[in-house]
Amino acid sequence: MLKYKDVTLAYERIKEHISTTALEKSFRLSDKDSEVFLKLDNQQPVVKSYKIRGAMSKATSLTEEDIKRGVTAISSGNHGASLAYTASKLGIEQTEIFVPETTPFSKVEKIRCFGAKVNKVGKNYDEAHHIGEQKINERGLIEVNPCEDPICIAGAGTVALEILKQNPEINVILVPIGGGGLITGIGVYAKHINPNIEVIGVQTKASPAMKKSLEDKVCYEYFEASESICDALIGGIAKVPYEMADKCIDDVIIVAEEAIGKATVEILKHEKIVCEPSSATVYAAYKENRERFKGKKVALVITGGNIGDEQLKSLIDQYY
Repeated sequence: MLKYKDVTLAYERIKEHISTTALEKSFRLSDKDSEVFLKLDNQQPVVKSYKIRGAMSKATSLTEEDIKRGVTAISSGNHGASLAYTASKLGIEQTEIFVPETTPFSKVEKIRCFGAKVNKVGKNYDEAHHIGEQKINERGLIEVNPCEDPICIAGAGTVALEILKQNPEINVILVPIGGGGLITGIGVYAKHINPNIEVIGVQTKASPAMKKSLEDKVCYEYFEASESICDALIGGIAKVPYEMADKCIDDVIIVAEEAIGKATVEILKHEKIVCEPSSATVYAAYKENRERFKGKKVALVITGGNIGDEQLKSLIDQYY
């Protein structure tokens, strides 16, 4: 369904539109036995998220007729902002984004500032997805789906392409899992370069949809989640990541909300990096499973930096 070549072709299309983000060594996590590196896609210019890779990959593949129709997406925030920015940069005039009612204000404002129409629907991502799919069918716009569209997933996989160019000795990659598109793209590319690389997903205990799907051998496209600080990781997984999981994912680690909150603040305090709790899952997972990675060179994918002011203040008050 998705091949290594798709990732390399995506990179050729998008490289002039994105930044090659830093792969920065964490001296806080590294020790004499292991080296840990942070892949800082939270520092993509403007959008502050890896989602620009998938959005740009799809947009740069569209025909002139497609561009006239316009584009749309269902998003918890970062993908919507990335698509809105992409459309404004490439001259796609009609862009419409569906987001849950719980989407942080900072993300909604970012989408709007790039000229896209925002539709707030549903009390969580799964509800927004259900309503959005119905509306999209009525609108006639082209949906840009970061977890089901192979062209989008290939764009996300360029994270792995950069990591392994920057440090070919990396042998473990930890990746947050929401819908599953990012880890699928990373897994396809990394496993082609070196089948022995471990690609490990991380999910919050509040919404372990991929973990449960793999255990139960059922694709939970809709998943009832608990309340969470990880808005980008809530809800079910997509069919393509589930169907490709045996080729792309070696394991899924679950981390508790408290550990994620603490990790968000620790990254800010000690690494001097602002990231969303959804991104801090990988930092928390490494800390809790340090012995498992002894002797390894580990890359933690820091996916986004669009944390709301109130949430950041609340976490600092609790854990600083």
